[in-house]
Amino acid sequence: MFLLILLRVIVILFCAAAGAIAGRAAGGPLGAASGAAAGLLLALGAFAVEWRARKAPLRVVTGGLAGLLAGLLVGNLAAYAFLLTRLDRPEVQLLAYFSVNLLCAYLGLRIGVQQGGAYRHASSEEHGEAAFEDIKILDTSAIIDGRIADICETGFVEGTILIPQFILQELQNVADSYDPSKRMRGRRGLDVLKRIQAQQHATVSITDRDFLQIREIDAKLVALARATGAKIVTNDFNLNKVAELQGVKVLNLNSLSNALRPVVLPGEVMNVHVLREGREVGQGVAYLDDGTMVVVDNAKRFLGKNIDVAVTSVLQTTAGRMIFTRVKEE
Repeated sequence: MFLLILLRVIVILFCAAAGAIAGRAAGGPLGAASGAAAGLLLALGAFAVEWRARKAPLRVVTGGLAGLLAGLLVGNLAAYAFLLTRLDRPEVQLLAYFSVNLLCAYLGLRIGVQQGGAYRHASSEEHGEAAFEDIKILDTSAIIDGRIADICETGFVEGTILIPQFILQELQNVADSYDPSKRMRGRRGLDVLKRIQAQQHATVSITDRDFLQIREIDAKLVALARATGAKIVTNDFNLNKVAELQGVKVLNLNSLSNALRPVVLPGEVMNVHVLREGREVGQGVAYLDDGTMVVVDNAKRFLGKNIDVAVTSVLQTTAGRMIFTRVKEE
């Protein structure tokens, strides 16, 4: 990051100095100030183009660059062949030359960007799949969680599953940890990846692309997703929010799990096993097979037993769902 800032400062100083030298040669001290200002604006314009290009997919940038070069080529040929040979005054020739090149460069750039964006649709129709839209990047939490392997087995996940090398390195570091719990989680993640790779429904691809100027793994994931137009598969709430703020699509495993849980209506009767006491006096707590917490009023006396309960209300939170019930006999 420091080297990038230093490089930008050098570019700004160079452009301002070059503009000042050119302006001084053309119009004295006043021209030097105007030239330096023009050079500074040129550098800032270049940084603005760079910022826009970072957000655009590679196919759009490539198409725009090709269109720009083609437009400049056509503009030069047209200017020399039809305008400059028929105009006598030098200032008129210069104005006509820049006008034609500017117009052709703009048209070429716009056409190149549009065709670059349309290439995705043409490729999808030709190969019968959305090659650019179906890339999914797995983060460490989703891999260690393990549910993504079950989802892939069902065939609901299509396209390419992209695994960056820095994610594999992080998993290996966790698997080599001295902490037994971390070591077990890391090995579980590697086993999950091996299981996904062996399946026929999923296509797993390993990428060496890295962003050395970024240190945080989550930030690297977001940068890779923005560069490839991919979606991030995670169950990390903070990564989910950060990615969405930067315009990256996220597939949250916890959100999927909550959406697939069966609907429970007030008055419905279910049989639960009371495991422990609740926070309030006399409450008991049970869990459904999918992990949903069931709070039972006046069920402390039924600890360790199966009882029938009636649903009174359901509370949906970002962390999951809670079902409030009462003993059916009451």
